[in-house]
Amino acid sequence: MAKQYFGTDGIRGRANTFPMTAEVAMKVGMAAGLSFQRGKHRHRVVIGKDTRLSGYMIENAMVAGFCAAGMDVFLLGPVPTPAVAMLSRSLRADIGVMISASHNAFYDNGIKLFGPDGYKLSDEIETRIEGMLDKDLGAELASSEGLGRAKRIDGVHDRYIEFAKRTLPRSMSLAGMRIVIDCANGAAYKVAPAALWELGAEVFAIHDEPNGFNINDACGSTSPASLCEKVREVRADIGIALDGDADRMIIADENGEIVDGDQIMAVIAESWHQAGRLAGGGVVATVMSNLGLERHLGDLGLTLQRTKVGDRYVVEHMRAHGFNVGGEQSGHIVLSDFATTGDGLVSALQVLACIKRSNRPASEVCRKFEPVPQVLKNVRFDGGRPLESDPVRAMIDEARSRLGKQGRLVIRPSGTEPLIRVMAEGDDPGLVEKVVNDLVGVIGSIKTAA
Repeated sequence: MAKQYFGTDGIRGRANTFPMTAEVAMKVGMAAGLSFQRGKHRHRVVIGKDTRLSGYMIENAMVAGFCAAGMDVFLLGPVPTPAVAMLSRSLRADIGVMISASHNAFYDNGIKLFGPDGYKLSDEIETRIEGMLDKDLGAELASSEGLGRAKRIDGVHDRYIEFAKRTLPRSMSLAGMRIVIDCANGAAYKVAPAALWELGAEVFAIHDEPNGFNINDACGSTSPASLCEKVREVRADIGIALDGDADRMIIADENGEIVDGDQIMAVIAESWHQAGRLAGGGVVATVMSNLGLERHLGDLGLTLQRTKVGDRYVVEHMRAHGFNVGGEQSGHIVLSDFATTGDGLVSALQVLACIKRSNRPASEVCRKFEPVPQVLKNVRFDGGRPLESDPVRAMIDEARSRLGKQGRLVIRPSGTEPLIRVMAEGDDPGLVEKVVNDLVGVIGSIKTAA
């Protein structure tokens, strides 16, 4: 049965409208709190958030729900998503919560849940929690004397900064490097510049003054133009752009040219392979990763294993098959030797280490392969199932035939927005462009008719 609340990355929507309301947030706290209680000890949950205005509303509603379920709540304040995953384990919490809509605009928000092991919840657990949200949970909640307490935790930033720094060899220094860091006015606006500076770099922080409304606003990993401009302006060695919750990042080289997640995975995988520490014989990525990455890894004797879109599915495949490098083209990079989820800062540090060791510019180190021409376009829809219509199905079959074995076609509904994403790639850029435009036109006409 299709889930009503949970998408590919937790629950997400426009703040103060269903499902991202205070009422739903409180019920999620109740349901998740009841689901993760084991034994008679005092149970605890850690809650972090990014810098959105609506974070105050969602946070307080979830505190009420968890306390009603008898759980003690540790409030972390604005911290990156990977810090919540790390602290869920470090503080021996029963569950972790990150309140964020990642790269979305300020008016959206979301709820991401982590288990006591720091991993995002499986579909099965999410389905179980979702099944409780529309039920009356009153009889299962804590007694008057069993209610939970809530308190804010100090020193969270310092703990995460030290964790990130320890992912590098103790002797590694970034001294002599000029680094621009775009914090997206989001959750890492304090920790990311501080970590880079403590490692010895000369740091130029931009978009590090959140006001509740400017998160991801013409900045961050989805809008890197200002990062590229700043890199060229200050003649930096590299630029790093995080997203709103800092679980993803992309890079601008010293020329202000963008390096995406596929290239970043190639850099790290090749470095780790040469050092004998790459596990699984390759990399795990999603169906959206470029065919060029797959070919490059193949030339190194490595494999690219693909999952459906969502870093959660990448992580699940990595855990099941023994990989330690995975991620998404968008910049979610998962390095399981260090973290249980995507971590923009830790991934950036690994790339910086490769540049430092090679003593070559980022433009050389971070360009591992020539991407195959790829076109991605979105079609917005307001309901219905346009992908199930006969004209769309016929066009999809025709498109796959035209691309042949030297190309790929991926069509999928977004898990976080009312969009259908159409992606094609192949060695003939004109054909790829036409295939995508034809499909977008057909899907759009079905949507309009609906």
